[in-house]
Amino acid sequence: MSTASTTAGRPDLRADCGSCFALCCVALGFARSADFGFDKPAGEPCVNVQEDYRCGIHAELRPRGFPGCTVFDCHGAGQRVAQRSFGGRSWREDPATRASMFAVFPVMRQLHELLAHLDDASRLAEGDPGLQSDVQAMADVVDRTGDLPPEELTAVDVDALRDRVAVVLRRVVAPVVARGSAERPRPLPNRVEPGGDLLGARLAGADLRGADLRGAVLIAADLSGADLGHAVLLGADLRDTDLSGADLSRAAFLTRPQVAAARGDARTRLPEGFERPGHWS
Repeated sequence: MSTASTTAGRPDLRADCGSCFALCCVALGFARSADFGFDKPAGEPCVNVQEDYRCGIHAELRPRGFPGCTVFDCHGAGQRVAQRSFGGRSWREDPATRASMFAVFPVMRQLHELLAHLDDASRLAEGDPGLQSDVQAMADVVDRTGDLPPEELTAVDVDALRDRVAVVLRRVVAPVVARGSAERPRPLPNRVEPGGDLLGARLAGADLRGADLRGAVLIAADLSGADLGHAVLLGADLRDTDLSGADLSRAAFLTRPQVAAARGDARTRLPEGFERPGHWS
């Protein structure tokens, strides 16, 4: 069973840019940096957005200085806002929707991120009907929240909802970590812990099966050749992490943006359903 976030059970949690109005390229702002080539305020269309709402430099984002765009994933929030919350009316065709639509999108994106984690958790909880039922009940709460009218949706306390989801996810994480730990003959390195600072850590070839890396900072860490079977990567920062030759085929709560932000190669093993990023060697 795959333990990573492919959203196989919820195809609506995959971005469908053709059913959106480039909300990620308009509603959200960004500052010039290593990830973005120039400043763009929230609510203003990126200069690369075309009349059909497509990106004019999509195939060249990295060489043109926009790697941040290549690791973004709305988890299907864009098309939900465009087609369900606003009934297919675009901010260009109906300017009156502009402010409300741009305010709703960031909220919906957070809700869909929670739904993607819960979709993952549902598969991880297979074999425990009670736990799987609780996961589904929480997903239903988040889904119903996403169906609220725009004026109510923008007032949602997403942090409080995230705390409720976290309680359920913790119950799912425990048995996953236990399975991985049972496979690992040696203790984990001392620094490997939830929320740990592993910035630039040298963990090449490490046996990280069952490691609980929730929220860990793994920026520029060397995990080349590491075994991450049943490792929990929920919220882990994998920017510029070296995953060359690493085995993530059974990693839990791994997301497409995390993979896209890391570095890997042809030997890196990814879960079923994951595409190898084009910029990997």
